Amino acid sequence: MMLGRVQVPTTVRKGEPFEVRILVQHPMETGYRRDLNGQAIPMNVVDKLACRIGGREVFSAELGSGMAANPYIAFYVVVDGPGTVEVEWSDDRGERGTVSTPLNVT
Repeated sequence: MMLGRVQVPTTVRKGEPFEVRILVQHPMETGYRRDLNGQAIPMNVVDKLACRIGGREVFSAELGSGMAANPYIAFYVVVDGPGTVEVEWSDDRGERGTVSTPLNVT
């Protein structure tokens, strides 16, 4: 199970940009490391991430092995009204994670 966090300001203003911060807890194994017995640790990375606000996609990314463990992503967005910030991601093994938080717009 992959855990994550999404952080937005307590209140945002309609039509003004605000920052969305996302943290996904994931080991992001590149496939190049070896364990203590010399065996290759299989690749396991978050490969897709999407953020929706009020059901509309506002950000998406395709990630790869160049990302560090526990990827942190931040971006700015503008909204016209209240909604829920929903973040969803998946890794190359098919495991999925989601996290959401309400958005208070004035």
